[in-house]
Amino acid sequence: MHGAVDLSALKAQADRPAPPQAPSQAAPPVDSEHVFDVSEEDFEIQVLERSTRQVVVVDLWATWCQPCKQLSPVLEGLAAQSGGRWVLAKVDVDENQRIAQIFGARSVPTVVAIAAGRPVSAFQGAQPESAVKQWLADVLEQAAPVLGQEAPAEESVDPRLVAASEALASNDFATAKALFEDIKARGADETEGSQKAATRKATAEAGLREVAFLERVSAISPEVLRVAQENPGDIDAQLAAADLEVAAGRADQAFDRLIGAVKASPEPGRTAARKRLLDLFELFEPADQTVIAARRKLASALY
Repeated sequence: MHGAVDLSALKAQADRPAPPQAPSQAAPPVDSEHVFDVSEEDFEIQVLERSTRQVVVVDLWATWCQPCKQLSPVLEGLAAQSGGRWVLAKVDVDENQRIAQIFGARSVPTVVAIAAGRPVSAFQGAQPESAVKQWLADVLEQAAPVLGQEAPAEESVDPRLVAASEALASNDFATAKALFEDIKARGADETEGSQKAATRKATAEAGLREVAFLERVSAISPEVLRVAQENPGDIDAQLAAADLEVAAGRADQAFDRLIGAVKASPEPGRTAARKRLLDLFELFEPADQTVIAARRKLASALY
């Protein structure tokens, strides 16, 4: 969405008869005090007036929209976890075309954050949960002064994470591994919320994967790149060369190397290349475009 949108125009339009609508499937039931459906009739109260007290995130969606089916559960889950810091107002654009017009939504899903009756930020299309979380954090920070609130305080960083990162930087893999294992083991601390515990566990598991990778790479000679080039059938050399390429920031080359090995190698080399490729994928965010492209290529190579 481009430019500011004057949402007060909706009130003037509310008295006009709506154009005939084509029948559409009923929206799935929403069961949360922080997630609710909105229509043209109650938009002013549910969105405009409510936004004077808290941030309202408007999800413009449609039953036929596949990306909406990916994004809506993410938004609903985050809203349910928000503790009321913001709420999610869901608008079926087929049933409420005038709302979509007011927002200037040319495609769905379109998501708009409202504070004090005015748009704060917006995005279009399905986004990974990590991106949505960052967007929400930015929205809440921008909206705080508008709503007369203090910006949310940043959570303190776990000192074990800091120590683990320092250990990794100095190639002290044993210390880093021990710290990440301790974080993982204590992630289910009963004094903390389940979401926080789950996040801590995921962070620790990602750290352990990084430790294993860096420890493996530290034992590889750069000479292996020449060996792999001269001996394409040497599967061990291909695996090691791929590790070095990822460590050097050339993930696309590493992935192509291993996919080539999957295509050309007999068993057990084919399986070894596939497993190493999947291991390397775990070092990246699932939404990383290089990983997504490589997964497609791997699927083609396998089937």
